Amino acid sequence: MAIAKADFIEGLAKGLAVLESFNTERQRLNATQAAQRAGITRAAARRHLLTLAHLGYLETDGSHYWLSPMVLRFSGSYLASARLPKTVQPVLNRLASVCPDAFSVAVLDDDAVVIVARSVSLAARTGAEGELNAVLSALPSQMPVRLLAHGLHLGARLPAHATSTGRVLLAAKSDADLADWLDQHSLPRLTGRTETDRQRLWAELEQVRAQDHAVASETHELGVHAVAVPLRDTTGKTVAALNAVLSAERLKRGAVAREILPALQEAARELRAAL
Repeated sequence: MAIAKADFIEGLAKGLAVLESFNTERQRLNATQAAQRAGITRAAARRHLLTLAHLGYLETDGSHYWLSPMVLRFSGSYLASARLPKTVQPVLNRLASVCPDAFSVAVLDDDAVVIVARSVSLAARTGAEGELNAVLSALPSQMPVRLLAHGLHLGARLPAHATSTGRVLLAAKSDADLADWLDQHSLPRLTGRTETDRQRLWAELEQVRAQDHAVASETHELGVHAVAVPLRDTTGKTVAALNAVLSAERLKRGAVAREILPALQEAARELRAAL
């Protein structure tokens, strides 16, 4: 949204930029690091950090700063008041009650998708644990193991180019908007299956448009397989993406075409009148 220069509060923008400087890679920052990440001077970063700590949004040991639980007020207020999460949650819960998978709804935010609603069936949890135990028992005892999270928390940000929901939402863009998006964003490689070539990604998104769904198998994280469909409002505009994360075993057995995709498509048709 464009506004007049006189209406733009630069100090507020800088303060928010400092808050956004904290992420999973940089959980603790000093004034110099915050200044570099927010694109402001060190003196300005220091003032913003001190103010945010005074207000309770940051905690500090006197040198480094980190986010406090108070920042969750923003996400809590969004989830409590926004229409989309409240509208889709009952449908996600119903899907999770009949399918042994994890379901979520995500929206596009710049280069990432953000999970705004999710529901995981008990079968998905126990099934994932069983698969994990089988994998662990087959590995040499000295081999390091990274546990893969099939279900992600609300508010989690995932790279759009490498996820099923992201591909559905990118495919919904016009050719001009998609070209701009590809010009402005990098395509980092996350696994050996991540597509990092812009032309090949464009071709894959064209296929997503044609089939009206996306399947992403280990493109974002090894061991994670997902399928997504667009959620459209009554005007036909894509406002979010609905996906399911399934096990490798169910993927091999053809559960996507036989069971999951029809369930997602039916849910999307049901939600259309409410979005």
